Amino acid sequence: MNILLSLSLAMIIGLIMTRLMKLLGLPNVTAYIVAGLLVGPFCFKLIPSDLLEGFEIITTVALGFIAFSIGGEFKLNHMKSIGRNVLVITFMQAFITTILVDAVLLIFGFDVPIAITLGAIAAATAPAATLMVVRQYNAKGPVTDTLLPVVAGDDAIGLIIFSLSLSIARALSMKESLTFTNAFLNPLWEIFLSLIVGAIIGFLLSLSMKLFKSRANRISLIIASIFGCVALSQLFNLSSLLACMMIGAMYANICHDIEPVMESYDRWTPPLFLLFFVISGAELDISLIISVGAMGIIYLITRSLGKYLGAMIGAHIVNADKNIKKYLGLTLLPQAGVAVGMAQIAITALPAYGASIRTIVLCATLIYELIGPIITKAALTKAGEITNVKPLKAKKI
Repeated sequence: MNILLSLSLAMIIGLIMTRLMKLLGLPNVTAYIVAGLLVGPFCFKLIPSDLLEGFEIITTVALGFIAFSIGGEFKLNHMKSIGRNVLVITFMQAFITTILVDAVLLIFGFDVPIAITLGAIAAATAPAATLMVVRQYNAKGPVTDTLLPVVAGDDAIGLIIFSLSLSIARALSMKESLTFTNAFLNPLWEIFLSLIVGAIIGFLLSLSMKLFKSRANRISLIIASIFGCVALSQLFNLSSLLACMMIGAMYANICHDIEPVMESYDRWTPPLFLLFFVISGAELDISLIISVGAMGIIYLITRSLGKYLGAMIGAHIVNADKNIKKYLGLTLLPQAGVAVGMAQIAITALPAYGASIRTIVLCATLIYELIGPIITKAALTKAGEITNVKPLKAKKI
């Protein structure tokens, strides 16, 4: 079976699986990962392992597009409007989740590189599943108003924490002596350079929009910029996630007529994301699930606890509404795209631990995507922000 036929098969089965998952009320990302698991070399072997290696470029590029989308949410005028309170809550829930997962895994005796990497990945939240519930039930209120900007900013903070943690984990896994330079200065320098490269490309992209007016040409420019950014990041060992995120942020803040272009962009990327999640699911080694079972359970429990406590502590610091203190953390459980992308990066950066990290994150994603929307709906209902328990048919998810 050649690569093109494998890609075609992956997309078709992924789409078919979404119809089955829709009957259960589950998000598409769950369907894609399950589809990949079924067709992959560790289940029905419709896609052999040797062909999966040829798909690496797809997953690498897809991560760039995911990061660009995150950056596009960071408009300065919007950041000013949401205020300091939301920023404090966003930071606290991400930071406390990371520290808690790190600490508990280390207490249970797991290796430091895998512990701190999983702790960083734990910070990421999936906005898609959360937004699905908010839109489907037309949720309104202080918890919802706080939730939406928190999930938008959460992944950006998670990417920075991940870059720092991964650099430390990489040094430890390679048996390097841990110094202030390789533990902090080198990661910070890598983050700085990644953001600078992304800012330059984003600035040039924004300037080029004055020369090309049609949506087709502008989409082509965005795609070319992301391709170039990913290539440069790999060439100079920078973080393509941070660099592409900065491209999106620069573009969103410099260009003022981006809505039509981003609408077309959002229509172009779904097939790429479909392949990304199907390929990620295909790479899930079922035999590793048992071996990482204890670590996976600890990850699930401590991440959930960290999200809840972090949001509650952040809300107490800014003296937020009592419902925000009580229910916001419960709405932050879903985890998908960015977390899976971080796990993919760990495969290359931490060869000794990457497979275990990816297995834990993919299994956690399946579980979180199953229960996350249900808990989010229950929390918003308890907060009195979902008054219509029947889904709104007029809203298109």
